[in-house]
Amino acid sequence: MKILAVDTSTRTCGVCVADHGLPVCELYITSGQTHSRHLMDTIARSLELSGVALDEIGGFAVTRGPGSFTGLRIGISTVKGLAYAAGKPLAGVPSLEALAQPVTGEVAPRVCAVIDARKSEVYFAVYRFETGRIVEEIAPRVGPPDAIQKSDERTLFVGDGALLYEEALRYRHGKNAVFAPPELNGLRASAVARLGAERFEKGDSDPVETMAPLYIRKSDAELAREGQIR
Repeated sequence: MKILAVDTSTRTCGVCVADHGLPVCELYITSGQTHSRHLMDTIARSLELSGVALDEIGGFAVTRGPGSFTGLRIGISTVKGLAYAAGKPLAGVPSLEALAQPVTGEVAPRVCAVIDARKSEVYFAVYRFETGRIVEEIAPRVGPPDAIQKSDERTLFVGDGALLYEEALRYRHGKNAVFAPPELNGLRASAVARLGAERFEKGDSDPVETMAPLYIRKSDAELAREGQIR
């Protein structure tokens, strides 16, 4: 099955065309502009470079969060529209799971995926390696870096949040904290495609009409309505 995968959960917009979970073309754009300015052009360019027509796509995958509120809305609404129009299945992929997916268990038995949530907070989740696959140990959460629980086991930290708060994480977790190389700290659209492919192979997908972002925390607008910020 050919899959079109999109990630707009961070400042980088990623698109991947994959075949049986393996990337055929993968493009990224990082700019100060909203993802709505270039997402459709990036999708079109990815299809062109991969030599795959849109009607050949058998399934769509998109990160559903946590991450940038605006970015998630743009990516999800775009991919939902494409899946609905094509009548093809849709897989919403957790951003933190996609971030952890390319990491191997050779360095540590656990991996903590960490995305900068701004306001001195991070989105994080912990996964464990079991028979070559990652299994969720701690579900996605948001909080300050010191909210990440200490463990007696070595833990590999990955993501832009791990990079930003490396010093604090090293201080809190000591010798059990190891850090991924720089090239793994960005979320890969190819990982989104691979996780989407795994779900499609099991006959699993999300309802196109109701699949929604996983925000975890409330937006500033919601907090303002509740009188928690001015």
